[in-house]
Amino acid sequence: MLPVLIVFALGVANFALHKAVLESGHPMLKQMPWTGRGMGGRATLVMEFIVLLGALLLAATGFTGWGWVYAGYTAMNAFGAWLVLTKRI
Repeated sequence: MLPVLIVFALGVANFALHKAVLESGHPMLKQMPWTGRGMGGRATLVMEFIVLLGALLLAATGFTGWGWVYAGYTAMNAFGAWLVLTKRI
C-alpha cells in the first residue's frame, strides 16, 4: 500500500509541474506542435495520466521497482520544469 501512496504523491507533483510549465508561456512551447496547444495542453496531461496509471498499476501488483523508476521520472520532470520556469533554457 505504501508504494502506491508514494507513486500517487509523485503523480500529483508531476501534474503540478506539468501544469506550471504549460502555463509559463515559455517560447519553446509555442514551437512544439505536439504539446497540444490547440487543446490547452490537455493532450499532454492525458499522456501524463497514462504514465501515472501504469506506474500505479505496477506498484499495486507488487512491482515496487517501478516506483523507483517513476521517482526517477519525477526527478527528471522536476529538473526540466526548473530549467523552463527559471528561463535557463
